[in-house]
Formats: sequence, structure tokens, C-alpha cells
Amino acid sequence: MVDLSKLLAVSRGDESADLLLKNAKLINVRSAEIYETDVAIYDDRIAAIGAGYQSKETVDLKGLYLAPGFIEGHIHIESSMMRPSEFARAVVPHGTTAVVADPHEIANVLGLDGIRYILESAKDGPLSIFVMLSSCVPATHMETGGAHLTAEDLQPYLNHPWVRGIAELMNYPGVVHGDPDMLAKIEIGKEKRLDGHAPRLSGHGLNAYVAAGVGSDHESTTLEEAHEKLRLGQYVMIREGTTAKNMKALLPLVNRENSRRFMFVSDDRHPDYLTEHGHMDHSIRMAVSMGLDPLTAIQMCTCNTAEWFNLRGIGAVTPGHYADLVVFSDLKQIDVRMVYRGGRLVARDGQLVEGVKTGRVINVRSAMNVAWDKVDFKVRALGRHMRVINVVPNQLVTTQSVEEVKRVGEYAVSDVARDILKMAVIERHMASGSMGIGFVRGFGLKGGALASSVGHDSHNIIVIGTNDNDMAVAARATGRLGGGFVAVSDGEVMAQVPLPIAGLMSDQPLEVVRKQVEDILQVSHQLGVELDNPFMALSFLALPVIPSLKLTDKGLVDVEQFTLVPLFVD
Repeated sequence: MVDLSKLLAVSRGDESADLLLKNAKLINVRSAEIYETDVAIYDDRIAAIGAGYQSKETVDLKGLYLAPGFIEGHIHIESSMMRPSEFARAVVPHGTTAVVADPHEIANVLGLDGIRYILESAKDGPLSIFVMLSSCVPATHMETGGAHLTAEDLQPYLNHPWVRGIAELMNYPGVVHGDPDMLAKIEIGKEKRLDGHAPRLSGHGLNAYVAAGVGSDHESTTLEEAHEKLRLGQYVMIREGTTAKNMKALLPLVNRENSRRFMFVSDDRHPDYLTEHGHMDHSIRMAVSMGLDPLTAIQMCTCNTAEWFNLRGIGAVTPGHYADLVVFSDLKQIDVRMVYRGGRLVARDGQLVEGVKTGRVINVRSAMNVAWDKVDFKVRALGRHMRVINVVPNQLVTTQSVEEVKRVGEYAVSDVARDILKMAVIERHMASGSMGIGFVRGFGLKGGALASSVGHDSHNIIVIGTNDNDMAVAARATGRLGGGFVAVSDGEVMAQVPLPIAGLMSDQPLEVVRKQVEDILQVSHQLGVELDNPFMALSFLALPVIPSLKLTDKGLVDVEQFTLVPLFVD
């Protein structure tokens, strides 16, 4: 803890600072202006801004821009497929010094052990990881998860200094209609922050959702939807991730008068996307290229985010705040040169500084328990027509249609000519044998199968394929890995990405994970897949809280009706 008396002495100019950043073009997100000045740092805090300060060490920035460290407002670290220490190594060189994480994915697999894993892994690293407590474990009653967390389970963690509130309330029908479990979680979190997740919710339902105290939302996909949420008082999170890309649709809503009610988030970012495009710096660049004022764009991932989550001491360059800082030369390109966390240089020119610890490595228990003797991909055709999930490229939402069944004998099979593939979700937490089968259109797979243990939100094994044999090979290979991604052709595993940490994250360095992901994406495209990232798209086909038709281990879910529906319609 900083010595306050010495900090004040440095602020007064009576004692020398530890570090002086001279001749900086300060991006003052509080006053919304940019001007040249010096920044004096004592210990891990900003002591003063202005001229006339002495220091033990001086760095002349020679007119480079100096901004607060960037803050990611909503992300699932597990979806990067990297453990927190490697995630930090990936994002800190891009200027991100803090994230607000929802450990929803690992909590659905490991319960409270998963939340503790994220909190413990973040210690001693260059990235501040704040946590929102996962509100929907399991996400719904229409799937089998690895845990069940009640308000009583979560309440003790609300006093943890790195916990900011209750994470995205995905069961928005439950909130709107007063489900006792959801209301209990709202009650324990009402003094902190309640994050939202309400795709397409509007009118009376949205009024009820906001009245419950839900103050933000990251699921808007149209300008009209975001505008309604803004008018009702919510912070609008503009998401630009690996799969869901909403900035183009939503950014025109931002103007000088309302911009402080917006923030940038990514939700999910894969390692190849992080290394190729960046993190919050990429969101800023993209927004600026679309015409947003650079200072406003920087506010949307600094002070705006800090204010909503009540992150005291970060999000602005001001005396008393932590010295979490980003240095760059181009206001539009955000070419990050240096990153400081707590007054210490942690990254330079795209790399962590040698000797910087990235966090703790924590071990977790196995999370792959499948009753393989009960896995059967055959689907007896019980009608001439069936419901089909339709993938919407670059979105989490799906549409649905009714299509004629292709039969081989008495069984329904994949129809490659019409791009209608068989799909299965296999329970992997307690070897119950529960398994749902459906059909999906939009992948373009011409042969083979793809399987993944990342299947939001319960993360059962999800597999699609052109034939049952390849689907079985892919699913079993995923189990042998302890979780991961698998691509199969003609009964042979062509590429794989092992994810042994809860079946969600790799235990390998960033570079290894990226290469594995690149290889499996290349193989997938060779098999005919047309989507940029089929495994990210695949993972959301089992998410029964985003419209309109999804598949869980219990069967097809009509999300808008919030009920299980039969595969065959006649």
C-alpha cells in the first residue's frame, strides 16, 4: 500500500518522484482534451501532473501520447483458450491493463472452483482482472451443466476486493417474470453492479429488466435496440469480438452528448484474432476509422468503463490514481509503444518486458466424464419435415427454418448438397448419457466432422458432421484430449487443439495455441467450411439464451418461447 504522506510530499514538490514522464501529450479523458505536460509517479500512483517536478528517473516521451491503460468491460477469458497468465501476455502489450471478466464458462464446468481459479490466477501478473460473479450456472434448466450456483453460494464472494458485482443476467425471461432464483441474485448484488444480457428484449419486458437494476447490456445487434436500452438508462456495451461484430451497426448511435454511456467490449477473442488485430486498441482503431473522435473512443475503454464498474483509481490520468498508462505515437493507429502498470514498465513495442511475471499457474481437476457407451448418432426419422438451425455469419443469434428430411432407410441424415448437417450435443460432466441431436445449416462442410468441448454455456461436447462415423471419431478424440477442438476426415483426426483446463483452456504458450488454431482452421476450410471461425460459431449453437433455435444435450430449444421443441414437425 502506498505511503500517503510520501505521495503527498511528491505531489507538493517537496520530494522527488520515482519516475517522471516528460513532454507527454496527455489524453485527459476527464476534461476531454489533449495537451502537453509532465506526469510524476511515486510508487504505483500518479503523484502529480504539470511542470516543475524532480525525479529519480526521467523518461522523455518527446511528444508521444499518454493515455490511461485500456479497460475491457466484458470478456470471458476462457474463450481466448488461454489460461489467464497467457491471456495477460497477449493483451497487455496492446495497452490493456485491466479487464472485467465473467468466469461464466469455467463456472459452468467447475462451479465455485472455476471462479476461484480465475481470481487466484490473476495474482502477481501485469493485468488487473476484476470479476463479475456468474449469475446463470447453469444458464437454463434446458441443459445439463457441471455445477449449480445459488445466490447463497455467490454471496460470500461479493466482499472480495476484485469482485464488482453480478455478471450478465442471461436468464432475462426469469428476471422479467420474477423467477425467485434470479431475484435472489439481484438482491445480493444490488449494492454493486448488475450486468445485462438481453438480446432483442424490448417494450414492457425491457422496462421490467431495467427496473430490476440491470444497468448495462452487450447484446444489442441493431441501432434501434441499443437506442431503446440507452433511453431506459443502460450503459450500452458495443461488442466487437471474434464472432459477434456489432460496432458497425451500433457506433452511429454515439454522439458528443451521449458518448459517456457507451463502452467497448469484446466478449470473446481467440488467440489468432488477438495477435493479428489486437484487443481494445483494435476497437479504438476501428471506431476512429469509422469517424469517431479518437478521444471519445479512448474514453469508451477507460473512464466510461471504470465509472460503470466503480473501478476506483483507474481509468484516468489524475493524481492519486494508479499509474496504469499507455504510450503511443499515432492518435488514429494507436501503435502502442510502452505500457506501464502501477508505475512500472511492463511492455514495450509489442512484447512484455523481460522479467515481468504474467500471473500464477493453477491446476484444476478433470472435466471430461462421458458415458460413451450411450452415445449414438442415429436419428430415426419421425416425420417428413424437421426444424433446422440456421447460422447467421458473425453473429451469436441464429434463425430457424423447417426443411424436408433427407432419409437413408428409416433414419434422418446430413444433406451436404443443401448444407444441412447433423449436429449433436453430448453431456460431459457426470456421464449421464444425456444427448441431443438436431440439424444445422450454414457451415458449408463437404466432408468429415468438427467437434468441440467448448459449447456455451454448459460446455458439453458439441459435434457436427456429414456422417455418423466421423462424428463419433471427432467426439471421442475430444474426450481423449481432456477437451479441445478436433477436425476429422474419413475417420482420421486431421487437426486438434487440446484444451485440458476444464475443457476450455490450453496449458500451452500463446504461440503454440495460435499455431494449433491456425492449423485446425485451415483444415476446416479445406473440408469446405465457409465461416471464418467455425469453432467459435459452433460453440454458440448450444447457447439457449440467444435466439432463436439452439441445441442442448436435452434437445432443441426455441429460445423465444424458452421451451424444448421436437425436431420433427409432422
